[in-house]
Amino acid sequence: MRILLSTYGSRGDVEPLAGLAVALQALGVEAIVSAPPDQEFADLLARAAVPLAPVFTPVREWIEAAKKRPAGGIPQHAARMIGAQYEAINAAAAGCDAILATGLMPSVAAAQCVAEKRGIPYLHASFCPLFLPSHHHRPFPYPGHPHPPEVTDTRALWDLNVEAMNALFGAAVNGHRASIGLATVSNVRAHVFTDHSLLASDPVLWPWMPTDLSRPLQTGAWILPDDRPLPADLKAFLNAGTPPVYVGFGSIALPSTREAARSAIEASRAQGRRVILARGWAENAPIDDGDDCFLVGEINQQALFGRVAAVVHHGGAGTTTTAARAGATQVIVPQIVDQPYWAARVAGLGTGAAHEGPSPTLESLTAALKIALAPETQTRATAVSATMRGDGATVAARYLIDAVSRQAV
Repeated sequence: MRILLSTYGSRGDVEPLAGLAVALQALGVEAIVSAPPDQEFADLLARAAVPLAPVFTPVREWIEAAKKRPAGGIPQHAARMIGAQYEAINAAAAGCDAILATGLMPSVAAAQCVAEKRGIPYLHASFCPLFLPSHHHRPFPYPGHPHPPEVTDTRALWDLNVEAMNALFGAAVNGHRASIGLATVSNVRAHVFTDHSLLASDPVLWPWMPTDLSRPLQTGAWILPDDRPLPADLKAFLNAGTPPVYVGFGSIALPSTREAARSAIEASRAQGRRVILARGWAENAPIDDGDDCFLVGEINQQALFGRVAAVVHHGGAGTTTTAARAGATQVIVPQIVDQPYWAARVAGLGTGAAHEGPSPTLESLTAALKIALAPETQTRATAVSATMRGDGATVAARYLIDAVSRQAV
């Protein structure tokens, strides 16, 4: 059996697929990941011994180009992406028995078209419950389609979400479907996401509650095992004093994250803590030449987070899960999309603090850090980590193998 795992997005979209691919390989299935050809993703997949089928352009180049394109908005960008992704994914799918897709909507829609055209099974995956319909939470409001203040019923908001996604992606999806001889669809969300997605998030951090709006299988997070040792100079820094605070904002490269990193260094120092600062896509750097701040690039977070006093970050699903599994307390400074929701989950569990808004001050971040550094928060984080599962990728791999086998009969 040969399965293509497709995505277009940042590290948080690619690494879970690498974890799933490793789990599939362990069960005797050939797995290929179709992903942006950014060097960091190529290195990550090579480390995992997972083949990379590169797609149409690196995601960081796409982001920079999108900033410079003439006004046109999401529908025009979607139309550009879906055609290019269809060609790349179709080439990667040669000889495959199924496709599982996640990432940006136009890329997922392209993968679905490839599977439908080839007549092979297709599955959708999400790394956050927020994006799947449920009467237990409101949908994420897309740009240009805010929730009407007079509409408070959750089911009604999910109906409006269908309209918003049709407005943003319908022309691109249906235009491409027509161009390759597929019938158009009236509800692009339902067709592309299906109503039985794989939900690759930890049920302790964010449990899926039953709903008649969709019926995903929550497998647990797809973790890529990482046995890389920490660099010798970093271990020396860790051993030279009390546990430092980790500060990093991953693939979020915004002015707000650069300022948040600076504030986090100052707030950590105010609490008598040293800092490990992650460079990230924002190219963070120490604010001075003090020897209490250690700059890192690509690092084994699974090994590091168990040795820090707290993790200050943006609230991506991957970083939130890695910190929680390590028993680390967290301060989440959410920037975009699902990050405020992960922040609220961490605060609700009592394992950290949720900063209100993306731009902290020294005072606001100091207050949040005091919560994360409190002994009772650490006790709670340790207790929560002990309840989290680590077999999500294996659960998903077994389900995927069974689903493809059944559909092939």
